[in-house]
Amino acid sequence: MKQSIRYLTSPEGTRIAWSSMGSGVTLVKAANWLSHLEYDLESPIWQHWTRFFGSHFHFIRYDERGCGMTGGDPRGLSLPNWLGDLESVVDAAGLDEPFALMGISQGAAACLAYAVKYPHRVSKLLLYGGYARGAYERGNPDAARMYRPIVDIARGGWNDQNPVFRQVFTARFIPDATDAQVQWFNELARTTTTAEAAGALLEARAHINVTDLLPQVTVPTLVLHSRQDGVVPLEEGRLLAANIPGARFVELESRNHVLLESEPAWTRFREETLQFLGGEATDRLAALTERERMIVQRLVAGCTNAEIAASLFISDKTVRNTLTRIFGKLGVRSRTQAMALLRDGGVLDR
Repeated sequence: MKQSIRYLTSPEGTRIAWSSMGSGVTLVKAANWLSHLEYDLESPIWQHWTRFFGSHFHFIRYDERGCGMTGGDPRGLSLPNWLGDLESVVDAAGLDEPFALMGISQGAAACLAYAVKYPHRVSKLLLYGGYARGAYERGNPDAARMYRPIVDIARGGWNDQNPVFRQVFTARFIPDATDAQVQWFNELARTTTTAEAAGALLEARAHINVTDLLPQVTVPTLVLHSRQDGVVPLEEGRLLAANIPGARFVELESRNHVLLESEPAWTRFREETLQFLGGEATDRLAALTERERMIVQRLVAGCTNAEIAASLFISDKTVRNTLTRIFGKLGVRSRTQAMALLRDGGVLDR
């Protein structure tokens, strides 16, 4: 899937990396923990998220301060600056019409602040795994006491080649992950941020408290939360939905903070998201020739190259060469990615 990555400079001088992809209804995602604009397209943890949103929406996202392609030192980690970064991305994207806004995990705080400040610019608000209160603001001394060692672990062992320290975070975020997904997430953690930034980011988030903003939200809001989320307790999702006027709440049957592609909760998430935001799949077949469309139809039906060649009375080499052109038009690199993209885009249902 193709994306366009650019840099902007915030009013107080921070360089922010942001990207856009897809077409249709505009959806802006506030930054969240451990993202990387480039790696996320290949990651078994985030790839299906990026593919889904890029297939159905004009999808805009960015890496936060101290993380991913934004990088840099983690100074200015506060709600005013997080809001300012979101404002800068929206301005750089040149969005003239109201757009949908999505906050995942700590990204919810910036989205809530933006929706309250600019209700005329936000058409709908989607919050997943989000919270209005950080770990130190929930009135739970035991939970706060357990959180502090996590911050210390990040500061002390994040850059270690041995992943045992980062494994603490991985086990909380995706407890049902496969070994390959765990290994990828561990490596993603090491390459997307530094020990200093990881500790600072975790500490700053623990102090978030935007509960006073919740009753001020006036845009249609959907809150989704995993029932057994080990990073953000379910009660925090319920708090959002209970205090945002008219918000709808969906409880997902999952233990993962980041939903995995193989679990039923991911299917439910997609269905609820499309129903709420009204996004439509980009017509990925529009740029294809008649012959290429015939090959695509057989591809998504599961045919091998030899079977496609036989059914169309062409050579295997012609099929291979045509698939290469098709992958280029679809913005994918492999047969597997193409099939997944076309399924997400609804081609199998046409």
